[in-house]
Amino acid sequence: MQPSEISVAVLAAVRAAVGRRAAEIEVGEGDIVLERPRNRDHGDWATNAAMRFAKKAGANPRELAEEIAAALSAVEGIAGADVAGPGFINLRLAAGAAGELARTIVEAGEAYGQGDALQGVRINLEFVSANPTGPIHMGGTRWAAVGDSLGRVLERQGGLVTREYYFNDHGGQIDRFARSLVAAFRGEPTPEDGYGGAYIAEIARKVDDAYDGDLLDLGDAELQEAFRANGVQLMFEEIKRDLHEFGVDFDVFFHEHQVQSDGSVDRAIETLRERGHIFEQEGALWLRTTTFGDDKDRVVVRSNGEPAYFSGDLGYYQNKRERGFQQSIIMLGADHHGYVGRMMAMCAAFGDTPHEHLELMIGQMVNLIRDGAPVRMSKRAGTIVTMEDLVDAVGVDAARYALVRSSADTPLDIDLALLTQRTNDNPVYYVQYAHARMSAVARNAAAAGVDRGEFDPSLLEHPSESALLGALADFPRVLTQAAELREPHRVARFAEELAGLYHRWYDACRVTPVGDEPIATVHRTRLWLNDAAGQVLRSALSTVGVSAPERM
Repeated sequence: MQPSEISVAVLAAVRAAVGRRAAEIEVGEGDIVLERPRNRDHGDWATNAAMRFAKKAGANPRELAEEIAAALSAVEGIAGADVAGPGFINLRLAAGAAGELARTIVEAGEAYGQGDALQGVRINLEFVSANPTGPIHMGGTRWAAVGDSLGRVLERQGGLVTREYYFNDHGGQIDRFARSLVAAFRGEPTPEDGYGGAYIAEIARKVDDAYDGDLLDLGDAELQEAFRANGVQLMFEEIKRDLHEFGVDFDVFFHEHQVQSDGSVDRAIETLRERGHIFEQEGALWLRTTTFGDDKDRVVVRSNGEPAYFSGDLGYYQNKRERGFQQSIIMLGADHHGYVGRMMAMCAAFGDTPHEHLELMIGQMVNLIRDGAPVRMSKRAGTIVTMEDLVDAVGVDAARYALVRSSADTPLDIDLALLTQRTNDNPVYYVQYAHARMSAVARNAAAAGVDRGEFDPSLLEHPSESALLGALADFPRVLTQAAELREPHRVARFAEELAGLYHRWYDACRVTPVGDEPIATVHRTRLWLNDAAGQVLRSALSTVGVSAPERM
C-alpha cells in the first residue's frame, strides 16, 4: 500500500467525519499530511488531520480522531488505526499491504518516486557563474554540486529545467585579470590589485603559444586586449572542463554583454516605464524600488548616459521572461545578502511575484579541514582552494556528496581525511557500500538459484523489513519536499537513512538459504525487497549526482 493510497483513504474518512458535522467545509487533497512517526512502534504513518479540522467542524479533536480512526481500521491493507495524544492518528499497515511496495518499486524502476508537481513548468536555474578570472573556488564548487542536484530534483517533479551560467567577461575584474597575465608574460611582479598563482603564468604561456605573431611587437593597449580576449577564453574553457569532469554541464552560457547588445535592457526600461516605476532625477534614470520594499531607489542609467550595473539585472530578467521561463532561480554567494531586496523589488515592479517567479538562494562558505586545521593554500591558485584541488584530494563522488548533504544556507566544514576513509564514518562510503552490498546480494542470489519467480508480501513481517519498507515508501515524499523547499540535501540524508536500515535488514534476514536449507518463497520475496532497495538507493544517489557502484 503506497502513501498515495493511504492519503486517499484518510481523505475519504476525514471528509465523511467532518461532513457529518459541517457539510460546507471543504477538505482537499492538500489538507491531508502523512508523516513517519519518530518511534516506529507507534505505527507506519501518522496524520494530524483530525486536529486540523476539529475547530472548524465544532468537534472535540480526539473524538473526531477516534471516528476517523474507526473508519480507517476498516480499510483493506490497514491493520490498525490508533489515536494518540490530543488527536494524532497512527496507522499500522498489514504486512501484505506494506510488502506489496517492493514489487511496485521493482516494476516501476527509475520512475518510482517521481512526481508531477512541476509538470511542464519552465525553470531557469542559474548557478556557479564565476567570473573567468581563475579556477572555480570552493564557493563555486559548492554551488556546482548543489545547483546541479537541485536541477535533478526539480526534473524529478516534471520541471523543464534549463541550467544557465552567466558569463561575465567585462568589467574591472577582467581588466585586472588581463593586467596580471601581461605582468606574468613580461616576468614582472603581479599588480597590487591583480591575480596571483601558478595558473596565471600557465594561461599567459598558452596565450603566447597560440598567438599568431609576436606579442612583443604590440603596444601596451593592444597587448592588454590580446591577453584579455584570449586569456578569458582559455580560462573559461578550463572552467567548463572542470565542471564537466565534476558532472556538471550547462545548457546555456549567457554572456553579460548580450543584454545590452540585444536590446533587453531597453525593453526592460520601457516595460517598467509603462508600469510607472521609472523616473528621472539629476539627469539619471531611476527605478523606484522603494515602492516594493527596497531600502533605496536604484539608478538604471547614469547622468552621463552610461548604464548602471543594475540595468544589466533588469535586462537579464527581461530576457528570461521573453524566453518563456515561468520560474527563475538564481544561486548567489555568501556576500550577496544585500542583493535580495533590490532584486525582489525589481521582480515586483515587472508585475511578477517575488519568491515565486524569481527566487534567490544564498550559499554559505566551505572550509576544508585536514588534521584538524583549515586547508588554505592551493598549489595552483596560490591563495584559494579550487574545485580541482578538492577533486584531486577525495574524488568526484566524495566531493559532490560532501557538498550536497548539508543545507546550502549553513557554513560547511569538510574533513578531507574522513572522505578518503573506507569506513562507516565516511558518509559517501557508507551509502555507496550499501548499494554495493545490495548488488552482491543479487549476484549471490542468482548463483544460488534464487529468483523473483514468487512473491508473497505477507512474508515480509520482520521488524527490519517493516522499517526498510517504510523508508522506501517515504522516497516520493522526500523528493517532493526537496523540490518544494529547494533542498537537495534531503535526498542525500534520506540515502544515509536508507543505507542504515538496509544494513540492519541484511544482518537480520537472509535472501539466500543457509547450508542445505531449500529455497523458499520467503527467499524469493526478500530478493524483491533487496532489489527494490537497490533501485531507490540508485535513484537517490543519481539525484545528487553520485554514482552507485556494484562492487567496492
